[in-house]
Amino acid sequence: MAKPSTRTYSRYSRDAARLLGLMIRTARIERKLTIEELAERAGVSRGLVYRAEEGDMGCAIGAVFELATIVGVPLFTPEQVSMALHIANAEKTLSLMPRSVYHSKKVINDDF
Repeated sequence: MAKPSTRTYSRYSRDAARLLGLMIRTARIERKLTIEELAERAGVSRGLVYRAEEGDMGCAIGAVFELATIVGVPLFTPEQVSMALHIANAEKTLSLMPRSVYHSKKVINDDF
């Protein structure tokens, strides 16, 4: 199957990326950082910072999370201890679930 030339995203996803970008831009300006300074601190290009602030869905999520962290935008929870607790709970839940999901190929005869 050929890879589509453009990827479509839900409106909710696009809005979330736009909101995060605006929050990053606002925090950067409040901290009096230029795009160049933020890019240097994050180890990314100025173009990536600009695209992330515009809500571009093609930016690597790790780079956008790092930009947010540098300027102080909370991603999930502001405390590292709370984040570690959430990660531990999620890992515990996943350990109880099957590793893979398989569709049943068994045909059920429900004619009585």
